Amino acid sequence: MIRSPLFSELFSLRDSLDQFANQAFGGMQRSGQNTNRSTMAAPMPIDVFATNDHAVIIAAVPGMRPEDLDLSIHQDTITMSGSVGSVADTEEAKDATWYVSELASGTYRRSITLPFSVDADRANATFENGILRIEVPKAEAAKPRKISISAPKPHQLETGEQGKEKKQAAD
Repeated sequence: MIRSPLFSELFSLRDSLDQFANQAFGGMQRSGQNTNRSTMAAPMPIDVFATNDHAVIIAAVPGMRPEDLDLSIHQDTITMSGSVGSVADTEEAKDATWYVSELASGTYRRSITLPFSVDADRANATFENGILRIEVPKAEAAKPRKISISAPKPHQLETGEQGKEKKQAAD
């Protein structure tokens, strides 16, 4: 069978798009591919929400330990980064024959810019079961405030005979 150049170009385009998606979004590799995953920045899935008092960021960081993570806050941007070693780099796997290698390894980095100012000095981070939880208090200026509304004292409504007398006197 003779393969058309068009098919070769389509396969090449598919491979290029797959490689781009894997590098940009940390997608899985098709079997048979052999790329160096340690150079790829993999995604770090996060949830972010805010209450009236603070922001909460929850990040899934499977395979990491607290000492593998770095956390920094600059103005209103929180940056989390860390790394996961490859099983292929361990002594156990040194001379092994690999059949499947899908576990992600490499450097992870994620930044989130919050839409309000935060108090970085009072931030708190905890780590449990591969989940990083960061609580960052809002800066006082960013917290919602209840504003009381004042109005002039209402005039007393005059009723009955007193009201009629005053009205007649004004006429």
